[in-house]
Amino acid sequence: MENRKVISALVENKPGVLARVAGMFSGRSFNIDSLSVAPTMNPEFSRMTIVTHGNEAIFEQIIKQLRKLINISKVQDLTRGDYVDRELVLIKVKAASIKRAEALRIVEIFRARIVDVAQDNLTIEVTGSQGKIEAILELLSSLGILEVIRTGTVAIPRGRKGLKAGDSGD
Repeated sequence: MENRKVISALVENKPGVLARVAGMFSGRSFNIDSLSVAPTMNPEFSRMTIVTHGNEAIFEQIIKQLRKLINISKVQDLTRGDYVDRELVLIKVKAASIKRAEALRIVEIFRARIVDVAQDNLTIEVTGSQGKIEAILELLSSLGILEVIRTGTVAIPRGRKGLKAGDSGD
């Protein structure tokens, strides 16, 4: 049985780290569903959030291989505990005058925002969990989705269990 997995990795902020991680995944035929990388409060490190899927054996292999890579300080399996995850999505939908009111109701229900208005379309910004994103996409599909741009998931453990340099990764 395949499950969605969310991995947080604290990596050195150096050239080539992302290429090594991507190479590890492709070299072992693992898939990356989404990948987000940004600097942390410490400029020497970046946080990498990787979403993948697979069975437990594949996932354990991914974690082991990540921990072996040079320039990766810590790796944490966020799916082993409570965590908060979010994704930002921009959705361009058809919005002729007859359908505009319906689009605006959906935007309000999901606490999304209109970020651009054109004569025949709207661009909607929505932030939320995977479930929220999938739900709004399903509702907006009846209007005619023209384009979807997704940032990929970012995630953080609940409580005080985050990764910092010098902490254990488990």
